[in-house]
Amino acid sequence: MSGFIPNKSLLNSKFEGYKLAVIDLEDAVKRYRLPYHATQATNSNKTPLSFQEMQSRITHNHLSIDSETNQAVYVDSNYRIILTDFNGDTPSFRVVFEIPVPVQSEATTIHREYPSAMFLGPALVMASDGDGSLYVLSLSLQDQGQSPCIGTFILAIDGRNTPFKIHYRHRINPTTAIAVISSKSKASSSTFVSRKHAGGGSVFDVRAIRINLFSLRPGSPPKEMNVIWHRQGEDVPILAQYIPNLDSHVLVGGSTYSDPNVVIPPPYEPSPEEIAPIPRVNENPDKSDSPIKPPPYSWTQTSDSITIAIPLPSSTSKDIVKVSFSPKTLTVHVDYRASTSIPIPRYSAKELWDTISPSSSFWTWDREAEHSYGILSLHMEKQHEGTRWVQVFASSPSGDSNANSDEDDVPETLDPSELWQIRESLEKYTSSLRDGGDATGLGLGSGVPSLASGEIDEEVDLTVGRQAFLTWVSSDGSTPTWFDFKEQIPFQLLATSLPGLEEHEGLSVVVKNNLDGLVFDLNSVNISKPVWNHSSTYSAVAFVLASKRDTRFTHLVPSKAIVAFESGGRNRGGNIYIYRPAGKKDIWAKQSILKVDDGQGGSLLGVGAVTGKDGDAMIVCLLEGELVTINGI
Repeated sequence: MSGFIPNKSLLNSKFEGYKLAVIDLEDAVKRYRLPYHATQATNSNKTPLSFQEMQSRITHNHLSIDSETNQAVYVDSNYRIILTDFNGDTPSFRVVFEIPVPVQSEATTIHREYPSAMFLGPALVMASDGDGSLYVLSLSLQDQGQSPCIGTFILAIDGRNTPFKIHYRHRINPTTAIAVISSKSKASSSTFVSRKHAGGGSVFDVRAIRINLFSLRPGSPPKEMNVIWHRQGEDVPILAQYIPNLDSHVLVGGSTYSDPNVVIPPPYEPSPEEIAPIPRVNENPDKSDSPIKPPPYSWTQTSDSITIAIPLPSSTSKDIVKVSFSPKTLTVHVDYRASTSIPIPRYSAKELWDTISPSSSFWTWDREAEHSYGILSLHMEKQHEGTRWVQVFASSPSGDSNANSDEDDVPETLDPSELWQIRESLEKYTSSLRDGGDATGLGLGSGVPSLASGEIDEEVDLTVGRQAFLTWVSSDGSTPTWFDFKEQIPFQLLATSLPGLEEHEGLSVVVKNNLDGLVFDLNSVNISKPVWNHSSTYSAVAFVLASKRDTRFTHLVPSKAIVAFESGGRNRGGNIYIYRPAGKKDIWAKQSILKVDDGQGGSLLGVGAVTGKDGDAMIVCLLEGELVTINGI
């Protein structure tokens, strides 16, 4: 499972909203014309891009930062690698290499990727032409002349160069580097098992390649890439990183990434003739002369909730119904003394099949006066969203006072009429909450926080961020013993660390939790498996981000802010939105807005962080025609 467990002490239920804090634009933002223009244009192809490919190109970061040297590289519109140095009073630019321009073939069915460059160290850069070739450059120490290419590698699939995207690289020792790349696969999505997600259909290969730096020489012929492990998934990875203490790579993407060499049998689908009820203990399925005893309750589930329907005599008073929720147990006591033909439930701290969120769980009683029986409805929020429950209660051990096989293994068989009644009751409840009332009389509060009152758009709220999964791969390509991709639960990813800061701050992600953004830091020190620690909360940030429809990048500046960058465009400059964290008891937090460009620089193509002259982090924005630096974040 993903392991993103909120720390309730860091949640602020009294938060009201954000107040504008003005930042002086002239002091914070500096703009520099690019002598070598960048571009987001791609070569045309008769084959349309899939949704995942389009999303990957929109979020592609064209800027790569080396925090050790305080430099950056990008590829301009003419396939030239531009080294940008931030150690002087103003940024300096110089061409260090010209990538051979690939020739477009009419027969190709796979689109080129963007050409890109990434540091392998202070004096080494690797670059992709976007068409299947990788170049390793040795940067010259002088500020003059171009750098020599000391190695060329190709990704050849079925004898043909295959376009790929570079996601991450690290040096495992002075002579060896590892890079993680992805490419679109020719395989069908039906050839392997993975978690389903919106827009499925395409398959993507993720590979780790080893580069022996000691063997590189200028003028050496191209070599095929040395692939050390291979995974496949249904989406392009959002993030890839190596965790030294675990000796493993983590892949974050819209699907899990399984080993294509491991055959996983598809789930068996029985024919209608094979479907038959499973007899319970002491039950004779062939005996039909007596009615079958109905189960004590009916239940159903969604991806995030469990609903239980318990029939009770309509004469039952609400005052004698006692229901208590805990993360792992359920208590239901109905003090009904009159004789009745149906069993009256009595569960005392009965263990549930999985954990729930008590604060989000509630119950309703609809006595239905015109009928003999009413429905006691229990609505429980799953703590692990996406987990499918096999049954409501955990199997009771022998000797348990709550043990009852008829209650433990009730199948998911909620009657449609009962479901309609329950939904109608819950609709009344949620409607009352939206209107500010409390229809149940249970003291559950007066609805949504004032920040979102009357403004929630559920469809928009559901689309903020990206659904993501975690996949772990050991450095040798095996699967860690503590990881099972089939058990992974999706989460909604709001932001990752700003490029250039992750090497200093470690791996952090911002995960959506209702309206909030929760910051989770990876703890991998002196432990045998990864543990995600909830370190801080950006209250209601998911709600405010949902209204930003032109956002291209959203990143975390650890302990400082969440920053959202608009893509902008020609004659339409983009903004950067800055959201500060609030204290545990603060009802307000600060937000700021800065104009990144006046519309003359073009669209935003890349972002990162370098060290400014004052020693603090400085945000760098690469536009088509400008480089923008932002201080004071």
